[in-house]
Amino acid sequence: MFNDNNLIIEGKCRMVENEKPLTGIRVLDIACFIAAPYAATLMGEFGADVIKIEHPNGGDPLRQFGTKTDLPNQSLAWLNEARNKRSITLNLSKPEGAEILKKLAQNCDVICENFRPGTLEKWGLGYEELSKINPRLILLRISGYGQTGPYKDRPGFARIAHAFGGLTYLSGIPGEIPVTPGSTSLGDYMTGMNGCIGIMMALRHREKTGKGQVIDCALFESVFRILDEIAPRYSFDGFVREPEGTGTLNACPHGHFPCKDNKFIAIACTTDKMFERLTSAMKRPDLLKKFGSQSTRLANREIVLSEVEKWTRSFSRNDLIQVCTESDVPAGAINSISDIFQDPHFKQRQVMTNINVPDLGDITVPNVIPGLSDSPGAVDSLGPDLGQDNNSIYSQELGLSEEALKELKNIGVI
Repeated sequence: MFNDNNLIIEGKCRMVENEKPLTGIRVLDIACFIAAPYAATLMGEFGADVIKIEHPNGGDPLRQFGTKTDLPNQSLAWLNEARNKRSITLNLSKPEGAEILKKLAQNCDVICENFRPGTLEKWGLGYEELSKINPRLILLRISGYGQTGPYKDRPGFARIAHAFGGLTYLSGIPGEIPVTPGSTSLGDYMTGMNGCIGIMMALRHREKTGKGQVIDCALFESVFRILDEIAPRYSFDGFVREPEGTGTLNACPHGHFPCKDNKFIAIACTTDKMFERLTSAMKRPDLLKKFGSQSTRLANREIVLSEVEKWTRSFSRNDLIQVCTESDVPAGAINSISDIFQDPHFKQRQVMTNINVPDLGDITVPNVIPGLSDSPGAVDSLGPDLGQDNNSIYSQELGLSEEALKELKNIGVI
């Protein structure tokens, strides 16, 4: 287990050169699907030893989610999201399994879980119990609605969080059925990042106090937090923001526009100066004269958007990007994944990396972010096979005998 005191010298952290910043931290990932496991994944990318604990009967359902591969129980989604983790099987609902988790918790820093509230307590694994074993333990708890409140027992997934948190209401064309706001898993990833931030804060707090704590993250709260001013605006004057299609309430032109090659571009003129640059690129000083102020453009939104669309339709997307770039107009291609794979900027910044998977070959996955100059993270391996580390952890680390492991397997514990 990580010892904070050994690394703090006169207020500074002692690190081996080029060592990943979370080396020495151990994380038990007892969660499934994306949100809480993603927090553990982020830590694993920066050096934490992450042990994925899965039910012996099939493991994490993410193994079957998404595109299947030729490997049993290892979908592409699993390979990507379970990177840099070791895997053991353990049935936490059985008393024997709970006791083994307690042994593992003695020498770990963080546990990540996303069961419904009260599940760990039902198994005798609540924080009150675990903190007696290890007072320095940090427990990340992620659920759809949080650990408290009248809805805490409801099942929750990211799609539900998008809806409940207010994002789905704003997505789509006015008067039509709200659409999926990008990825159906967006709320999971956001909450996983918030959970990881919470863990970093808790580790810092532990450096000062020696004590662990519980981090309570709700999927819907992560969604609600990113909705800019809708809450203060509603409290201020009762305004309810409605779906805006491809546009934006507070700026114009600020949206998506078609090109003549049936591709699309995003243009964002958030200030009068940016609109001036756009009209210069369009060679339309008359538009600047008539609609030079944001308030005037908002009052004449349809006219302005129509003029901009007529212009964008006269270019191919690549040519239009070039014209906008030359005039310093904020604009970007609306990329498909095929576009992304061909884009030189993605390539130069190494946004993706290739990892070889035995019996499958090279798999391209998103690379580690953020990029640290002196202690960068890395993708060392993709999702492990189910229980591939049972022997090394149970036998070598916990000292369980071959006979004991056989018995635990026979009764469905591992």
